[in-house]
Amino acid sequence: MRGDGRLFIVAADHPARGALGVGSDPMAMADRYDLLQRLALALSRPGVDGVLGTPDIIDDLALLGVLDDKIAVGSMNRGGLRGAVFEMDDRYTGYDVDAMVRDGVDAAKLLLRVNLDDVGTARTLEATASAVTAAARERLPILLEPFLSRWNDGTIVNDLTPDAVIQSVAIASGLGASSAYTWLKLPVVPEMERVMAATTLPTLLLGGDSEAAPEETFASWESALALPGVHGLVVGRTLLYPKDGDVGQAVDIAASLVHGR
Repeated sequence: MRGDGRLFIVAADHPARGALGVGSDPMAMADRYDLLQRLALALSRPGVDGVLGTPDIIDDLALLGVLDDKIAVGSMNRGGLRGAVFEMDDRYTGYDVDAMVRDGVDAAKLLLRVNLDDVGTARTLEATASAVTAAARERLPILLEPFLSRWNDGTIVNDLTPDAVIQSVAIASGLGASSAYTWLKLPVVPEMERVMAATTLPTLLLGGDSEAAPEETFASWESALALPGVHGLVVGRTLLYPKDGDVGQAVDIAASLVHGR
């Protein structure tokens, strides 16, 4: 972090979990060349600080030369494939801490879905704690993206009520042998003041795949960005695949919300 101490990261780690859909198009992210073009455009815009991706994405962007002077955030656990019976057993199949230190990746990110009715959660919690400990040992910042989740007709649904998000924050914050390098990556939900009062960890806001009108989405981000402890945005599909098709404009609006340009 530099300058104003805020971060705007574009996210592109969804495909490795088999999640290719955006809105009503289930295969929107399937064309890798199109995705890379959208990412390269986003990274070229002022105020975009970096990208979140799996090794295949980060490697491609590095080869293209678009990561020069940008932050690279490595995605770690992609084993809980969307729609799989083992989705809650979210194994660490992407980056590990050793690889990120070796390659000079700037930060790590993991997804932590806690399902109290699924035994796969226990293994995921244990692996997540080990990842946090390993990252702290190497002084590698690590972003935890926690949710309380449940099965609903064979699909995992995240509970986005304020109380559920607060509970997920409490669970995630205590994982690992040290929280010295732990950040949070949280959804924007109602009563964000209460959510942010539940943690002293630095936090980035996630965008998700919202069906709301763009104006509503941007307004909700702007309000949450003003809260203490919030240091920026990590957004992917909403900006890379905007409803009007104008990636540059969507990215510029988000960058202005983060950096005030």
